Amino acid sequence: MNKTVYPKLDETIYRSQLPCGLTVAVVPKPGFTRKLAYFVTDFGSIHTDFLLDGQEYHVPAGVAHYLEHKLFELPGRDVSAEFAALGANVNAFTGYDMTAYYFSCTENFDKSLELLLEFVSTPYFPEESVVREQGIIDQEIGMFLDSPEARVFDRLMEAMYRRHPIRVPILGSSESIREITPEILTLCHRGFYAPGNMILCVVGDVDSEFVVQTAVKILGTDPRPVAEKLRNWQEEMNCPEPITHQQMEVAMPTFQLGFKCEAIPSGEAAIRAEVVGDLAAEALFGESSALYLQMYETGLIDASFGGGLETVDGCAMITCGGDSPEPDKVRDAILAGVKTLLETGVDQESFLRMKRSALGRRIRDLDSFDSTCFRVCAYHFAHFDYFCFPTVYAEVTWEEVHEFLTQVVTEERCALSVITPM
Repeated sequence: MNKTVYPKLDETIYRSQLPCGLTVAVVPKPGFTRKLAYFVTDFGSIHTDFLLDGQEYHVPAGVAHYLEHKLFELPGRDVSAEFAALGANVNAFTGYDMTAYYFSCTENFDKSLELLLEFVSTPYFPEESVVREQGIIDQEIGMFLDSPEARVFDRLMEAMYRRHPIRVPILGSSESIREITPEILTLCHRGFYAPGNMILCVVGDVDSEFVVQTAVKILGTDPRPVAEKLRNWQEEMNCPEPITHQQMEVAMPTFQLGFKCEAIPSGEAAIRAEVVGDLAAEALFGESSALYLQMYETGLIDASFGGGLETVDGCAMITCGGDSPEPDKVRDAILAGVKTLLETGVDQESFLRMKRSALGRRIRDLDSFDSTCFRVCAYHFAHFDYFCFPTVYAEVTWEEVHEFLTQVVTEERCALSVITPM
């Protein structure tokens, strides 16, 4: 394996690409008893159009999440019970642009790793089981429809985007999941769960060579074709619906405000654009900003308020939200506040302090095994070595942040989603 040391972070990472195409990354943590493994595919809810074996496919919304559910079944076996018997905690999540399966343990790491690789790489979709799962996922969809926190964000995406599939909930709909068949699940597993579309990341006191040997043992050495994603998502930067309202059982109005950004590129440009966006959000409405203090003291926002840059394959946005008696006035205050900030600017000392604070938060995140695993995997798919982020923070300038705020935080790019009491 290739070893890379990062003195500024006191971190080391071992990387290798196996003959089957799988990328393996190991972040050693000597002396720690906990071990964490993420097995992740570059496939999420938005990837419903693709080419495989020269043929074009369009699959129903919600198929990535459906597939996540069904992979926990092996013939005649209970995967979750097997992990529990090993003393390991197993779970999974589906995002807009990736799906992750992971476990943590303090013992039986070798057997747990084999089981993780085995169940994720084994497609088993009997008809009766797939049909039965529709009811389970339908109930989950119903729970999300009853959740103000979920609905306010989903409706914001509907208001901001015309074509990008982020406007469709990750779980799909009651109608779309009924179109999912064993054949569709098998097709998506074949196209996106090929090792060349995946990464295995392990954090803990483990032998990196053992991790590689285990992956080869379970997955073999033969590469498999990977589906080519079709991204017909060209978006204009204005929002089709500036404001959307829905009534639900909430004590006071809750909101999400979004400003549409150009899609984040890959490589080093990806992390640089993310750092610029995060610093822009911090300068405009972060807890140390004058605007935040003004809105808090006047009662427009409370401790629930927060936000930052959100990035997804093919789109990005600055968002903020929380509870507020008058969400429209929060939007107006931010639009007015950005004009003031652009006119007055930020002195160099304050900007350096802001960068040090943001950099410190990222470094502290490395203390979390989960955060480290997630970010190593996510940035791998963006073709960037995540542990190089301190260099990016050092290089970003206020002029870049100023330009970002000028382009993005405008009325034309703004949409507001509000949930009001019934």
